[in-house]
Amino acid sequence: MSIIVQKYGGTSVGDVNRIKNVAQRVKETYNSGHSVIVVVSARSGVTNDLIARAQALNTHPNEREMDMLLTAGEQETIALMAMALHQLGLPAVSRTGKEAGILTDPNHTRARIIEISGGDLKEQLDKGKIVILAGFQGHSNLGEITTLGRGGSDLSAIAIAAALDAELCQIFTDVDGVYTADPRVVSKAKKLKYISYEEMLELASSGSKVMQNRAVEFAQKFKVNFEVRSSFNHNKGTIVKEEVKSMEDVVVSGVALDNKQAKVVVSDIPDRPGAAAQLFQSLAKADVCVDMIVQNIGREGKANMTFTVPRDDIERAESAVQSAFPQDATNTIFESSEIAIVSIVGVGMRSHSGVAATLFDTLARNTINIQLVSTSEIKISVAINSESADSATQLIHTAFGLDA
Repeated sequence: MSIIVQKYGGTSVGDVNRIKNVAQRVKETYNSGHSVIVVVSARSGVTNDLIARAQALNTHPNEREMDMLLTAGEQETIALMAMALHQLGLPAVSRTGKEAGILTDPNHTRARIIEISGGDLKEQLDKGKIVILAGFQGHSNLGEITTLGRGGSDLSAIAIAAALDAELCQIFTDVDGVYTADPRVVSKAKKLKYISYEEMLELASSGSKVMQNRAVEFAQKFKVNFEVRSSFNHNKGTIVKEEVKSMEDVVVSGVALDNKQAKVVVSDIPDRPGAAAQLFQSLAKADVCVDMIVQNIGREGKANMTFTVPRDDIERAESAVQSAFPQDATNTIFESSEIAIVSIVGVGMRSHSGVAATLFDTLARNTINIQLVSTSEIKISVAINSESADSATQLIHTAFGLDA
């Protein structure tokens, strides 16, 4: 029988009634003749509650122990989901990431998948059982529990679908597909029927909360077609797949907003070859993800470097900057300010001109100042004041005809 992987997010399994609702959905899929793997997240709010408890005891909790703590959320859900399926008379068995053979590197709280053996999942499916898999987790070659970072259950589902050559991977969440913008910010946002891996990856990495960007990257690499849909209705969702020619007809497919970014300005670093490498090697070692980068022209042997990082990484970024230039630490000035990044995405940008002009003109006419700009082949991102984030997203959505 063909395998279908279904992933349910925290809101979909938020309480006993919602778990029962998911169990009914799984029953429908199972009874239609498919082998089913159900990947689940922790119940909505559980992970945040566990983090809060940890930080109440220790402001900088050990990352290994955080992995041990946070994986308890998913393990609660897999057991409850199996029990709900048993009540419906269905054969179900729960499995942790380690039992599924998800091997990762040893980087706690942000591990990357190295390989997936699948453990005994295929054997259990062959016995006619529904497998309930804990998302977000794996294990290192030292045998220690690791986690895949926020949104890691998406990655677990895509990775298992790839490893077991599943027919389909369905990502069930609290929205019924991928929209041209966040409907909570842009009331006229429209659901997309299809979107390419590249566009989905750019949207996910630019602040769209529908999918974890690493999961989309994994799907693209292993050609796993997947569907994003709601667990609260039976409407068709958005299919994420390889790019086809017709996708180029749409200039901009979506607008993404990330309002949890910070602009960092590092002043008075040595203006010499290798200084930038020194700085960003230190940031990489601290596992700080950098997005936009601008270096000013050096004067009198000193230069300034501006870049953006997630707000949660500011402390680590500052420590990394000081580590990069220990001999100049007293002269290296580190400043940070909260910003938002608005991005437009579309494979049609490859073959249409005037996209940047429309974007910049829209912001200028509404007196929204651009602080930084970055571009790729199918994306343009601008850093602006956080206060203007929502209005800028709405204006840009309208300017590119996405309201219609």
